[in-house]
Amino acid sequence: MDDASRPIGGPAADAPPAAAAPAPVAPPAPQPPAPPRATGESDDDVRRRDRLLASLTLIAGLGLALATPFALKAGAEFFLPVTAALVIAVALVPVLEWLERHRLPAPLAALTCVVLFLGAANIALAAIIVPATQFFRLLPERIGRIQMNIAPLLDLYSSLEKYIDKTAMRLAAGSAQKMASAAQATTVPPRSLVELIATSAPTVFVQVFFGTLVVFFFLSGWTRLRRRTITSRSSFDGAMATARVIQDVVDDTSSYLGTITLINVALGLSISAALWMMGMPFPLMWGGIVTLLNYVPYFGPIVAALLLALGGLMVFSDIWVALLPAAIVIGAHLLEANAITPFIVGHRLTINPIMILISLSFWGWVWGTPGALLAVPLLIILQTVLGAAGKPDIAGFLFEHGTLDHQKRRERDP
Repeated sequence: MDDASRPIGGPAADAPPAAAAPAPVAPPAPQPPAPPRATGESDDDVRRRDRLLASLTLIAGLGLALATPFALKAGAEFFLPVTAALVIAVALVPVLEWLERHRLPAPLAALTCVVLFLGAANIALAAIIVPATQFFRLLPERIGRIQMNIAPLLDLYSSLEKYIDKTAMRLAAGSAQKMASAAQATTVPPRSLVELIATSAPTVFVQVFFGTLVVFFFLSGWTRLRRRTITSRSSFDGAMATARVIQDVVDDTSSYLGTITLINVALGLSISAALWMMGMPFPLMWGGIVTLLNYVPYFGPIVAALLLALGGLMVFSDIWVALLPAAIVIGAHLLEANAITPFIVGHRLTINPIMILISLSFWGWVWGTPGALLAVPLLIILQTVLGAAGKPDIAGFLFEHGTLDHQKRRERDP
């Protein structure tokens, strides 16, 4: 087609098509500021510095972990009452919150919780200590009956008979001397917690008084302490994580101790009723001993069965009747541990048995019998904190930043 046939004013055939409008370009995302570095410091120098900091942190952490048990054991007079008081206070927080919801001021609610706990502890110890003191004073007089009862068993192990006789005589002589000296020092056994503290060493009185003050002041300032801890976090996520950890620790600890206490008390009352029907003296004392020792998993019921076997041998003439109280304790414990407690507690507070044994051996080595009683509650608190805060970065949870600031390094070096 020639030039004359083209429409006037039309676009030329060889003209390029109109270019499309450029798409708007999003502004670049703001990059976090790079960590400060020294002048002339290269990336290799930064990595070497971070490795050095990581090594120093690891060495310091290992040293702290190795030194902590020995420090806790050496300072047991301070750390034991503080730890026990904090565990008791955490367990009493639901009662405190219930009283505060009913318009009771925080100091008065805390004082009410402390009085209720001391009253329950006083009743429990008085119900155990007074009859136990009277009962076991008869041990030197009942050595002959115990030997007569276990004579059929000794016939099966004649090679051990002389050794057991010598051991029993030594125990009888030692017990008689101890009882005589105790009778000269005081003729009346302690009838309450106050008398027990008054007749004990001054250190025990100071520790109990100090622990009571810790419980009271912790509970009286609990609401303010929790609010201040949550609001002091610099981010909303950190505040929510802190609130979740605090609530989980309180719920799990109080739920475990409250549930286990009800189960142990019911177990002790059941055993007391069975022993009363058998004619065993001081059945409530034996039920209280079983209740108290059942707080120590695995080992506590074994000790309770051994004590009841000794008590049965002191009371009954027939060996099979004498061993029946221990058999009752073992059967009741098996029923409680395998059917009742798992059904009531459920899977929320299920703890690995290996972790329980490790906790029992550790705290028992550090603080003895009180440490064994605190082993499971402390394990629950530690397990709850680790589960809610996250295992890999406890320091990051506590300080809201990783110790080596891994997130910033990942953003800097994708």
